Amino acid sequence: MNGYFQMVITPKGTGIKVFAPTEDGQPLNVNDVRDYLDDRKIQYDVVIINEAVTKADGEVVMFTEAQMLPEREGCKFDVSKDRMTVTAFFYPPTQDGELMTEEEVLGSLAYRKITYGIQTDAIHDFFEHRQYCTEIVVAQGKPVKQGKNARVELHFNSNLRAKPTLREDGSVDYFHLNLINNVEAGQLLATLHPEVPGEPGINVYGENIKPAAVKSAYIKYGKNTVLSEDKMTLTAEKSGHVTVKEGKITVSDVLTVENVDVSTGNIEYEGSVQVKGVVASNFSVKAGGNIVVKGIVEGATLDAGADIILECGAKAGGNIKAGGNVVTKFIENATITARGGITSECILHSTVSSGTEINVTGKRGFIAGGKVSAAEKIQAKILGSEMGANTIIEVGADPELKVRLKELQKNITAANKNIEGIKPTIEGFTKMLKAGAKFTPDQVANAKKLIDLNKTLTEQIQKDSDEYQELMEKLAESKEAEVIVEGTAYPGTTVNIGELSMIVKKPVQYSRFVVDKGDVRLAPI
Repeated sequence: MNGYFQMVITPKGTGIKVFAPTEDGQPLNVNDVRDYLDDRKIQYDVVIINEAVTKADGEVVMFTEAQMLPEREGCKFDVSKDRMTVTAFFYPPTQDGELMTEEEVLGSLAYRKITYGIQTDAIHDFFEHRQYCTEIVVAQGKPVKQGKNARVELHFNSNLRAKPTLREDGSVDYFHLNLINNVEAGQLLATLHPEVPGEPGINVYGENIKPAAVKSAYIKYGKNTVLSEDKMTLTAEKSGHVTVKEGKITVSDVLTVENVDVSTGNIEYEGSVQVKGVVASNFSVKAGGNIVVKGIVEGATLDAGADIILECGAKAGGNIKAGGNVVTKFIENATITARGGITSECILHSTVSSGTEINVTGKRGFIAGGKVSAAEKIQAKILGSEMGANTIIEVGADPELKVRLKELQKNITAANKNIEGIKPTIEGFTKMLKAGAKFTPDQVANAKKLIDLNKTLTEQIQKDSDEYQELMEKLAESKEAEVIVEGTAYPGTTVNIGELSMIVKKPVQYSRFVVDKGDVRLAPI
């Protein structure tokens, strides 16, 4: 039982008796006494009250010469902020004071419009075994049972990133990175877990509380997959490589050729392509899945829906685009774009951009010349060169995001220009129409076309402006992006993080470039 107090009225004034807790009960809180006295506007000496609560010896301690009026047993109700719980805090009467009844408590709750979840057993128990200065739950609402959104569970790793393995001799293995998900025919690829609706709750005032709305989902599937009749599971129709592109699950088979040259012509294939030799200059390979080339790629074009793995490298004007990761021995005078990560031993005078991160950490591990961009992180041993090669390193936003921002700016400017061009004609037509002028059917039709065009352009500007604002907000979320130099960053290197920039003016070693206090600064690795 918790500690509690009782007011005592004597001919000499008013006193207080404080009782210590029993067994595992809590000591009396002095604030409960002070609240009681303040509510009843009874003057008291704070020091005396504090000492009485501290001693808690059950003896009468006089704290005022004034005689308070007898107080009957009292109760203070507290409703939680979420209106789901009501607690009662009972105070004992003064000696020989009148006691409350169960009906009074129930009536007080009803007066406060508390109608749901009345804990009659708890209330009855108090009147059977009075325990003062203890919170008792006297009404309890029914909590909302939130539902669950539908979700698609993938039974394969859909977020593969290129992470080179260090061999025992210290060299780096770039071509055994587990980037390809091999599956067998009949293998389970995905399971749909349908949405589970929530159940409404009821607060102590009898008001219904609606659960949050749940979202539905479905399995998006592509070629070489089979969706069950109940649309709950997806399996592979044939063996191959499973990938997810824009949410759609696809299994691609593999086309294998010796070389891509005059003997084959350009390759365009829905599945994955493996080239045992080289891709010759000016030829192209386009694949819906992965592209693996064991020989050199020189001045060729590669476009893969998933990953590109070049066991030698790319050079001399090669143009490479991957919907997933790119792994290559080297990149020289080439353009490479990947939605995923890019891993290479060196990058020389190239334009390279990644939607996630770029790792250049092989034996040479240098980035020299050109522009290298990644949304999250760039890591290399060397940036720039002793000769001061103009090298731009950029992190903090998906490079495709910046391209899209420029497109939106161009679209908005062009639309505004068109609106300004047709605005005088529309205003003139409207003015003459209000003045009572009559027009031929052709004139009305032309005016209507211009009005419709104005509406379309205005709506497009609003849509593009909204997207532009959303992308700008994403661009601002670049504070955690970083550039890591495991060796030296040479003068001539520019490091951009988001919209902030630093030009390296003297060699920097073993450092991280990060955003700190509104600027690009150096930090230890």
